Amino acid sequence: MDRDDSRQKIQAAVKRIPATRPQRICIQFLVWLALLLFFVDTVAAANGLTLAKGSRDTLAVPQWLYLTTGGATIGASALLASFVTDRVFIRSVHEWSQTVPAVDSWWQPLVWAGRAVGVIGLGLAVYVGLTGPPLPTSSLTILLAFAGIRAGLPIVTYLFGNVWPVLNPWRTLATVCPSGFRTYPETLHRWPAVVGWLSLIWVEMVFPVSTVPSVLTRVLLVYSTVTLAGAILFGPEPWFENADPLAVLFRFYGAVAAVSRSQGHLNVKLPGSRLSDSDTVTHVSDIAFIIALVWELTYSGFITTSAGAATIEALVGALAGLAGPETLAVPMYTLLFLVGYGLFFAAYWYASHLSRRSTNTYITARTIALQFAAPLLAIAAGYHLAHYAGLFVSLSPALVMALTSPLSPPANPLVLSPPPWFEGLGIAAILLGHLLAIWAAHAVAYDLFSSRLVAVRSQYPFIAVMVGYTVISLWIVSLPSATPPFLA
Repeated sequence: MDRDDSRQKIQAAVKRIPATRPQRICIQFLVWLALLLFFVDTVAAANGLTLAKGSRDTLAVPQWLYLTTGGATIGASALLASFVTDRVFIRSVHEWSQTVPAVDSWWQPLVWAGRAVGVIGLGLAVYVGLTGPPLPTSSLTILLAFAGIRAGLPIVTYLFGNVWPVLNPWRTLATVCPSGFRTYPETLHRWPAVVGWLSLIWVEMVFPVSTVPSVLTRVLLVYSTVTLAGAILFGPEPWFENADPLAVLFRFYGAVAAVSRSQGHLNVKLPGSRLSDSDTVTHVSDIAFIIALVWELTYSGFITTSAGAATIEALVGALAGLAGPETLAVPMYTLLFLVGYGLFFAAYWYASHLSRRSTNTYITARTIALQFAAPLLAIAAGYHLAHYAGLFVSLSPALVMALTSPLSPPANPLVLSPPPWFEGLGIAAILLGHLLAIWAAHAVAYDLFSSRLVAVRSQYPFIAVMVGYTVISLWIVSLPSATPPFLA
């Protein structure tokens, strides 16, 4: 009751301002934004940490204060967002768009050029991986896979739009082959993509795909075989819409972007506006995939810290009598990966049940879970930017050199060291991703529930989960870095 009374007093104070209704909405939004930016600046200025795998400085403030401040930022942003209760304003923010003139006249040539680049890039990656230099920073195969597909292209996707359907070489090859011999089972939905993405992360964790070009090439050939076989058997459209993990990944990341293409036009919206659309997440498998995006970035950051290394060493040491450390390491890494993913998914699913219980609504917990899942993509994008922006900047010169001379790259490629201010990008990306997710969840709640009080109350369990994700991520950032044991 006290919180409701406070919110009503604030709204009444705003309404007493002698201004028109649009002006009152604008003033309310600017006050909320100013307070929000104050909290962001406060936390970002207190830390100079990053998720990079290099050495990290010791925190200048107590760790408990650092984590409490980060969690409080997300909680405070949710509280401030609850003050924005005007449905017309919320809807106008998410429905605002600007249409760019027709692109049909020049879109098709770009599509053909993009498809050619994708197929040629795949062919070169396989050839260079088998015959090229073994040095990772000179290998076009490794640079394309990690600096390009793993780091750079997702950044382009969630900032500007999804171009992977054009660049996807397997889709291009599948479209020129006879296909559609079987109907894709609708009951599978996106579960094959979930399994595929978790498998790719496991392979990246266990095998030296980022350091040995020949190993990465073998994995690339296996992936190409499975992908082409599935696209030819079921048809390119259903396969890449549902089963291919890379296609599903870029499609979801594209939902965060401000630019999208529809009916021959480019539409520009505010970043994250499409995260409140009801058709972004339509099945539980979509939730599982989004949680996998959030967890794998958290996990990859954790195992490169001192705490992660100590955890693996403790698990391996507990079973030391059964086999050698290197033999036990892979099951322990896998166990930690799967258990953590299960806990992240269970926490979100439990939040949907708490949300339904707290609102006493007729809407099922499954429907609530589906509607609130898309905002988590903003969190995943923030995690990715924090984890891979430094890698992309560092390896971009080497990637350009390898692209200009793929068969004879320089023996000592240029690798950059990010500037000092880059160290603050990790913490800022994590917090901004969570803040965008909070606002998107706020819009979802007001679309889903007719009562303003119920709409605000429905967000509390999900905010608690987001605060938990934030504290875990910031805790990982605060830890000293270390090399994952037993995987040399």
